[in-house]
Amino acid sequence: MFQSIEAFKQTWTFESGSTQKLLDVLTDESLKQQVAENHRTLGELAWHIVTSHHEMLSRTGLKFDAPAMDSPVPASAAEIAAAYRQSSQGLLEALSAQWTDASLQESCDMYGEQWTNSQTLYAVAAHEIHHRGQMTILMRQAGLRVSGVYGPSLEEWEAFAEGGVS
Repeated sequence: MFQSIEAFKQTWTFESGSTQKLLDVLTDESLKQQVAENHRTLGELAWHIVTSHHEMLSRTGLKFDAPAMDSPVPASAAEIAAAYRQSSQGLLEALSAQWTDASLQESCDMYGEQWTNSQTLYAVAAHEIHHRGQMTILMRQAGLRVSGVYGPSLEEWEAFAEGGVS
């Protein structure tokens, strides 16, 4: 869990940057990619990531501008990427303005359990990492290039091995 707002901000800056790189590669056509019938499309999954920041953190009382969880999935990949950029930045700005390190130890109801704000921030990041991994599978199925996160992707590794820059 996070012991300071600054520790979360450092983690979030890296993780949200990695997510943003993936979202920026999406195309309008790729948003329809689905692993199987009755599963989220790539667009639905990407939009879920965008809207979940606000949905989870609004339960703590943190206020920032972001699309609502029940808002319709945009048909435009660029709109999804832009909404994520706004939501992610809004989250960081709200934390700086509305919380202190002491706020991290405050508890609130989170899906029927009592979580500290620190736990909630961790869950927001982990939730995004989980769904980002799902996105990369759908992106590959859609023929999109996937960027590395915790190391190089296959394409980046191949370019590196060939002496190229990716």
